[in-house]
Amino acid sequence: MERARTTKRRSLEILAALRSGDHRLTRRMAAWDSAWARQVLPPVEEAAEHTKLWWAAAAIIAAGGGRRGRGAAAAGIASMAVAELLSNGVAKQLVERSRPPKEWIPHDDVEDRPDSSSFPSGHTAAAVAFTAAVASCLPWAGAACAVPAVLVALERVHSGAHYPSDVAAGAGVGLAAAALVRATPRFLVRHLR
Repeated sequence: MERARTTKRRSLEILAALRSGDHRLTRRMAAWDSAWARQVLPPVEEAAEHTKLWWAAAAIIAAGGGRRGRGAAAAGIASMAVAELLSNGVAKQLVERSRPPKEWIPHDDVEDRPDSSSFPSGHTAAAVAFTAAVASCLPWAGAACAVPAVLVALERVHSGAHYPSDVAAGAGVGLAAAALVRATPRFLVRHLR
């Protein structure tokens, strides 16, 4: 009985420390005031809105990559769709988490935040899912997509839309979605014979 209480107390202490670190990192990243951040991150957010960036990347990869490029683009779009479903359609409905407090965000981007749950980051989930799926088919294209995917993740915290843990969870959802899409054809072939 005492051991269970000690374990529970330690677990709560660890969670409190993680939450505190998450909050400190959110404030630090949102307060990051550099010319580079002000010039690069807002256009990245605009391009990533409604997954426009990833649709454009899919078109370029499909047009320039031949048969493998078309397969990579299709895998990227399918993975992105699964990630959006899992993050926005499932996880955000199950986890009610408020966005970081507006007073933590020292710039005007805080006014453009969505009203939905903060957890997980759907933008990051889509970016990572698309990138991971493309990388598994065409590594060079995946490497090219990784740069804007990382910028999207940074922007989500810098703008005050998410905590770093939301972005990390979104990345996890994205990786899981890409793995699921990659495994589905093999699973179907194996079980539909």
